[in-house]
Amino acid sequence: MNRNTRTLIVLAVAVLMAGLASFGVWLTVRSMPVREVEIARAQAVVAARPLMVGTMVTKDDVKIVPWPAANQVPGSFTEIDKVVNRGIIVSTAENEPLTEAKLAAVGSGAGLPPTIPEGMRAISVRVNEVIGVAGFVIPGTRVDVMVTVKRPDNTSQTRVVLSNVTVLTAGTRFDQERATAEGKAIPTNVVTLLLTPPDAEKMTLASEEGRVMLALRNPLDTKPTVTEGARMQALLGEPSAPPVKTKIEGRPFVKAAAPPTAPAPKIYTVETIRAAKRSEEEVR
Repeated sequence: MNRNTRTLIVLAVAVLMAGLASFGVWLTVRSMPVREVEIARAQAVVAARPLMVGTMVTKDDVKIVPWPAANQVPGSFTEIDKVVNRGIIVSTAENEPLTEAKLAAVGSGAGLPPTIPEGMRAISVRVNEVIGVAGFVIPGTRVDVMVTVKRPDNTSQTRVVLSNVTVLTAGTRFDQERATAEGKAIPTNVVTLLLTPPDAEKMTLASEEGRVMLALRNPLDTKPTVTEGARMQALLGEPSAPPVKTKIEGRPFVKAAAPPTAPAPKIYTVETIRAAKRSEEEVR
């Protein structure tokens, strides 16, 4: 067999094997199940930019995007006119669908008032970095309100006056908008709390007559905080009994409570042996 014949045989075998391999691949592809790709057949109104709480929605703030019909967001909108001139009550990110739960009722306006539940009040408190728990007091967190006041007997006392309070906003609206635009943390100079009317009165009195401090809570801890308060005497280990008021020669005289008596020292017995003599001595 000459060289040309061998070359033709090799080529023929190669073509045959390639054809068999191609046929096998074709059979494999043909046996695979058909996968249908879902095509968006609906529309949804989404935010065109980040929207803060209290923003009045305009046509420039939203846009319509295609959305899978089988996975529509409950309460979403398909028309821009249904969301325009309504206030935002939940912060919304860019390209996030707008829903009925994120918008104030029609005609209620914008700002903070639509976010306040019926029967509740919003009251703002001026804070600093320490009072605001190093910036961790943000909208949605829950705090206890403590106040330190001077008592009539010129002693100080700290006590929890409000428990498990919801924080509505942190910082002013101008601070929030500037922080969002610059991508920085929100400076917490003012904290707005959600309170009942009686608690709002306590909060106002505490901020006027004493020094207010916020204590951050675990969101899963909903039990009310019940304490007896802390006084300066107890902090320093002094007796907490109030002074006794008496009269000497018709004039009022305040007699301080007696200081606690010191415990008597312990007595030890020491045995001494000197040569054949043995003696015992008491040592305090």
